[in-house]
Amino acid sequence: MQIKNLLLSSALLSSTLFAGGDITPVEPVVEEITAETNIWSFELEPYLMLSNIEGDSKFGNVPTTELDVDFGTILDNLEMAAMVHFEAHHQSGWGLWIDYGFMKLANDIEPIDRISSVQVRQGVLEAFGMYRQGLSSGYIDYLAGIRWWDNDYDINYTLPLFGRTDTLSKEVDWVDAVVGARYTHILNENWKFRVHGDIGGGGADFTVSTSAGMIYTINDLLDVDLKYKATWVDYEEGAQGTRDYFAYDTVTHGLILGLNFKF
Repeated sequence: MQIKNLLLSSALLSSTLFAGGDITPVEPVVEEITAETNIWSFELEPYLMLSNIEGDSKFGNVPTTELDVDFGTILDNLEMAAMVHFEAHHQSGWGLWIDYGFMKLANDIEPIDRISSVQVRQGVLEAFGMYRQGLSSGYIDYLAGIRWWDNDYDINYTLPLFGRTDTLSKEVDWVDAVVGARYTHILNENWKFRVHGDIGGGGADFTVSTSAGMIYTINDLLDVDLKYKATWVDYEEGAQGTRDYFAYDTVTHGLILGLNFKF
């Protein structure tokens, strides 16, 4: 009798399942895992600056030298140069800016104020943290960080009393704290207008940099960057009249042409 009841119960349960009764099959729970993509974006821009340098400088006992060096003169005496700009942007708005420019110049010149030859190696590194604020027609990047100047000089000059040639070698580097901002206005899908300015000091009495120009977007991976940039610096160390004295009060300015690779 018990076996008969058990068989009957099984038959009724099967009928209920096939008839679509109240017992619903349990569906497996699938956990969806969404991987975040494009958290970071990067830009790498090798560039050429058609530099001009104006101002004056003084080394030790050498007379103050007025600088008015155009790009042609720099190009004629250029031994080595490297210029590159890098940015990393997080989707949160935070980012990183690194810019490095390096050039080495050497020339033999007609004696000017007893100076017969000059060799210059100059490097300028900018390292900024940044935060990007979106606007309806573009965005603003707020900047804060350092500008590091690293300069080496070798100057051959004639001593005024003895008529013999002496060489003055000077290695100078200093770091300035810098704050600034950069505004980018999107004109259309291909063109952007960009203006930038910053100010700082610490190692130098002051430093200021400003630029303005246009960006042309070729595709999702490449931009052409064309702008004009000027950087002022006023630096002094040592005691006047001594061999260790150095002063550098100049503005370096010129047209910049760069290719900006985005990835």
